[in-house]
Amino acid sequence: MKVVIIDDHPLVRKGLISILTLEESMEILGEATNDQEAMELFRSVNPDLALVDLRLANESGLDLIRNAIKQGFTCKFVVLTSSVEEEDFKQAKEAGVDGYILKEAFPEELIHALRIIGKGRKYYDPGVLDLVMRSNGSINQDPHLEQLTPKEKEVLIELGKGHSNKEISQTLFITEYTVKKHVSQILAKLGLSDRTQAALYANAKGLVTYAIH
Repeated sequence: MKVVIIDDHPLVRKGLISILTLEESMEILGEATNDQEAMELFRSVNPDLALVDLRLANESGLDLIRNAIKQGFTCKFVVLTSSVEEEDFKQAKEAGVDGYILKEAFPEELIHALRIIGKGRKYYDPGVLDLVMRSNGSINQDPHLEQLTPKEKEVLIELGKGHSNKEISQTLFITEYTVKKHVSQILAKLGLSDRTQAALYANAKGLVTYAIH
């Protein structure tokens, strides 16, 4: 996966490069500090994924992403930020970003997130999960993990890792049909509306552990 980094802080860029070079499947093709440099970089290297700081000095990382999408760039866009403001997160989702990751994330969490995004799925940092859960009312429903069977808990953990039904069936040695049944039961018992919320819930409850493979 070809990656570019858009951030106006040299130390942050160097830190990200150090982390991402641990992942053999990722290749860092360049860096930029503002909108103009980013567009030139996109045109010259055609990346698969762009890590973009939410705030770039006097510019907005979201405006940069919107501009890039408008110009036809099809790489995956991941916001990297220190902000846990609900409005920032909402605007990022509306802009169509593929991920929203906090700068306080552990290196293995960042790599895990980019792997998920590389597979075509969305990833939102556990640090902003409270915002998501509150906005859809799930916290007020006070769901209890004790309602789940052991197998349902295993499926929930796999959902938290961003795995598809097929991947879950292979990991847990059950059929995809059985996985679908478990997912339906999990959503019903926890009062969640879809598998994305289930994944967010699993991370928010600390059920998912991260490791570099």
